[in-house]
Amino acid sequence: MERVYIKDIHSHTGEKILLQGFVENFRDGKAMAFIVMKDITGKVQVTVEKEKLPGLLPALEQITQDSVISVVGVAYESEYVKMGGIEVIPEEIIVESVAAALPIQREEIPATKKRPGVPKSGIDDRLNYRWIDLRTEKNQLMFKVQTEVTRAMREFLCERGFLEIHTPKLIGAASESGSDVFEVKYFDRTAYLAQSPQFYKQMAMASGFERIFECGPVFRAEKSYTSKHTTEFTGFDLEFSYITSFRDVMKMEEDLLTYTLKCVSEKYGEEIKEQFGLEVIVPEQPFPIVTLKELYDGLEKDFGFTVPESEKGDLTTEAERLSYEWVKKNYNHEFLFVTDYAAEKRAFYHMRDEQGVPQGYDLIWRGVEITTGAQREHRYDVLKAQAEEKGLAEDVKFYLEFFKYGCPPHGGFGLGIDRLTMLLVGTHISEAMFLFRNPKRLTP
Repeated sequence: MERVYIKDIHSHTGEKILLQGFVENFRDGKAMAFIVMKDITGKVQVTVEKEKLPGLLPALEQITQDSVISVVGVAYESEYVKMGGIEVIPEEIIVESVAAALPIQREEIPATKKRPGVPKSGIDDRLNYRWIDLRTEKNQLMFKVQTEVTRAMREFLCERGFLEIHTPKLIGAASESGSDVFEVKYFDRTAYLAQSPQFYKQMAMASGFERIFECGPVFRAEKSYTSKHTTEFTGFDLEFSYITSFRDVMKMEEDLLTYTLKCVSEKYGEEIKEQFGLEVIVPEQPFPIVTLKELYDGLEKDFGFTVPESEKGDLTTEAERLSYEWVKKNYNHEFLFVTDYAAEKRAFYHMRDEQGVPQGYDLIWRGVEITTGAQREHRYDVLKAQAEEKGLAEDVKFYLEFFKYGCPPHGGFGLGIDRLTMLLVGTHISEAMFLFRNPKRLTP
């Protein structure tokens, strides 16, 4: 018999069907037993009258919370059942896997007059048993949303002639300046885990691919313990040729994110609001654009916020956070492009103008930086000089070769899928990832 998903039960009322899933709740009374059964699409009540169905008693004696069962039965509409107005009367219950007592409390249970409340387990305990923690409706919604984010971005780019590529994660030189790398023993020499696909995205431009994107793992050996940092995450990167300015890159990202958030809003907006209390706002275009100096001036004027002159070449964490209040106040917008960073704070491969200003930007969403994008330097001599300036010429010798034999003007950016998920649902990065990694966590 072919399995029916719980979301499709309404179209199978009165029929014998097979359901499979976890036991979310089980009440075993003297005459009646009630099972709340859950699969990835929803939940349903299974009702057992023991006197009428004595053959099911051995199975009922085995069932515990989170046991996995298969149920063959008939679904009936019932005005007395609150859960979707449907109940299943089983003919057969097969206990596929009996669950031991759960080691964590996934959700808080409020206190009642008859019993005290039960607090939710701490984040570290829940991460230790992540596969159990992920069974909740709320957590599974996050990954449905994340799937829609990557689907929509792929769709948007494929419709515009982008190719999807898959670049190596074991590399011979650090792919970005300013961030630590993980060293890996590679036979008789040292390799590194890629901090981004940056060098190979640009190699694709020199290959004549013109428009590419990649969704894959990224590694950062940073000893950070913030709500937005992780040592391994999923990056969504793109690069495209024949641009006239880094503003072409900004426009591409603006269009991409507007399309993606529209798709997410249409498919999961109501559920996100119900489960997380946040609204998915499809942004108006164009996104606001300010220089770094203009932002610092605005933060000082509106909030009295200042930083030392020595820090004004980059965006501090506190300024980044406060920028959300500033952009809402001045533009009624959630996104903010910030340009004109100091050259020493940007990667050597960013193109610079006649005044030495990097031709790139950061994109801030809800007070968190989600992108660094730029027009890249494609002229071999200039790029080589900028690498030498940062003392990297020997380390990136293989990369410089990409530009020696002709390369079109190009630019691109990268987004962290986990960080986007985190901001969409308003949670910590550790809960927005399937499995979280930080300097102290390598399991499960």
